[in-house]
Amino acid sequence: MENMPAFRLHRPETAAEAVRLKTSDARSRYLAGGTDMIVNVRRGIEAPETMIDLTAIAAITEISEISGGDGGLRIGAGVKLSDLAAHADLRRDYPAITQAAASVAGPTHRRYGTIGGNLCLDTRCLFYNQSQWWRESNNFCLKHKGDVCHVAPGGKRCFAAFSGDVAPAMLVYGAEVDLKGPNGARTIPLVDLYRDDGMDHLALEADELLVSIRLPKPVAGTVSGYEKSRIRGSIDFPLAGCAVRVTMDDGKVADIAIALTAVNPSPHIVTGLDDFVGRPLDDDALDKIREMVRSQAKPMLTTTVRPWYRRRVVGALARRLTAKLAGA
Repeated sequence: MENMPAFRLHRPETAAEAVRLKTSDARSRYLAGGTDMIVNVRRGIEAPETMIDLTAIAAITEISEISGGDGGLRIGAGVKLSDLAAHADLRRDYPAITQAAASVAGPTHRRYGTIGGNLCLDTRCLFYNQSQWWRESNNFCLKHKGDVCHVAPGGKRCFAAFSGDVAPAMLVYGAEVDLKGPNGARTIPLVDLYRDDGMDHLALEADELLVSIRLPKPVAGTVSGYEKSRIRGSIDFPLAGCAVRVTMDDGKVADIAIALTAVNPSPHIVTGLDDFVGRPLDDDALDKIREMVRSQAKPMLTTTVRPWYRRRVVGALARRLTAKLAGA
């Protein structure tokens, strides 16, 4: 990796001030834990002239109950992944989320990395996440400076994969995100934050900042979990990951949601699961869920592991985890 380039650093104390600084400088970037951003800067992928350090904004580092309405929890985007994984209420009511947070990289990364950063993680590819000289020797790629996608040279689409762990776990709970930008504040479903585009995978408006995440109050009897496959048992990004949330009633499915990561350019909510409501999760149903997941996973050659293997793995993860939760 290259040495860190020179840049200006701001440390605003409010989200509004951070947005104002970002709006006033087109070459600036928001910086939270930096576990992904700083690596990209040292590889020459990112070259910001100004960094806006968000760690001094106390309001985005809290986890609190949502008052009024149906309740639920609000999680500040600046909450560290290690704190998210250890939070007692989350561990009890949203176990898939704490399991996903605990699975991110290694312990040191989790002490610095934030939930907002993990949700906004840049997409990854074997031809993109490399040193400057490596990428230059391959004439760069469609995602950065080049005009050809080396994964699919015949087209003009980028297939870099979204590989964040926590997004699928929050998607199965129907999470929403609070955003603040030059045009004001808005709240959108988390699923609408993502586009199925490896080059432009976030639907944030210009200079918009993710401030917090809202989780609805969990339904009684709901269980959930997250599992992933990776080459090494720590540090590595997922080759395939799966979150499952299921509610059983008298041995039959009352509600079920499954979301995937690392096998598409965006985190993917599996469709068609309503067909299993009112049915027991027997071997036949579990086999159908596995094949449904495999058919909707679209991994490409973005890692050193073949796409067909990752597709089979994510289906196996979904079947095994669903069976485990239904039995619980």
